[in-house]
Amino acid sequence: IRDRYKIASNSSLANYSFYLGATNSNSAEVKKLDPKLICGVKIFMGSSTGDMLVDNETTLEDIFRNSPTLITTHCEDDVLVKGNLDKFKSEFGDQLTAAYHPLIRSEQACFNSSSKAVDLAKKTGARLHVLHISTAKELSLFRNDIPLKQKKITAEACIHHLWFSDADYEEKGNFIKWNPAIKTAADRDAIFKAVVDGRIDVIATDHAPHTIEEKSLSYLAAPSGGPLVQHAMLAMLDFYHQGKISLEMIAQKMSHNVADLYQIDRRGYIKEGYFADLAIVNLDKHHTVDKSNILYKCGWSPFEGHTFGASVVKTIVSGNLVYDVGELIDGHWGQRLEFQR
Repeated sequence: IRDRYKIASNSSLANYSFYLGATNSNSAEVKKLDPKLICGVKIFMGSSTGDMLVDNETTLEDIFRNSPTLITTHCEDDVLVKGNLDKFKSEFGDQLTAAYHPLIRSEQACFNSSSKAVDLAKKTGARLHVLHISTAKELSLFRNDIPLKQKKITAEACIHHLWFSDADYEEKGNFIKWNPAIKTAADRDAIFKAVVDGRIDVIATDHAPHTIEEKSLSYLAAPSGGPLVQHAMLAMLDFYHQGKISLEMIAQKMSHNVADLYQIDRRGYIKEGYFADLAIVNLDKHHTVDKSNILYKCGWSPFEGHTFGASVVKTIVSGNLVYDVGELIDGHWGQRLEFQR
């Protein structure tokens, strides 16, 4: 982790921290963690990235019971997902398309895993944050009757689960293939309602900039994930223009609550003595996404062709101007986040 911090200090335009990724064999490392060193421990309760699936029941409970810091979970029931995949592969073989992704990585697979994580947190007293909620059914697991700082169990929504639905697979295919899968319009709308009413605490991106070549492979071969950081604010400002959410709530869900939830030191608010991390926007200047203005090294965006109603004019990170009217400014790097724990 210290080696990663050193690399980031010389290359990251954004402020940064890292999770420790839990496995079936490193629970001893989790117990030894300095809670001020990292943002949290991440557990893949469904296989999504390499060999990081944690499916040993004893190990799971051990991590939940003994982690000295926040636990975050990617929740999909691996057994159910694999069963669904085998079923559809036997029926369609190589003809499977991304349209089947939300049926393979199904609503029930998400709920089974999320509810298991919540039950474990209640049993052990762990501080749990459930990542990228993708179904309406999961929302029953979370509460909005107490302030965020009093919650032991919190949840996140991602931009793509607030924007897209399964109707978009026909046009965008693998380019909106994420884990957990984008599901129905009803799921999307319910998640947005939960953001507004406080059951969902923060809005994030699940940014994964796979190449065009990778995403152009067949459904079974193409990796899940996509680039979202550059256009996340613009997407939320479109929702503001549509009257779905206030500017104050966007700041709360994307900044204030993130800092509070992760106990980040002196960030997330505009206050004297805090670091200046600011996005300056023009609410009335339209921005059309195309190849010429995409800043991702992977060179594509699921929003290509869309015209947003607002533009980001400048971005200031830790007091330094790093983005100015379409141009990234080299020479200033983000800082390592520190935690008040």
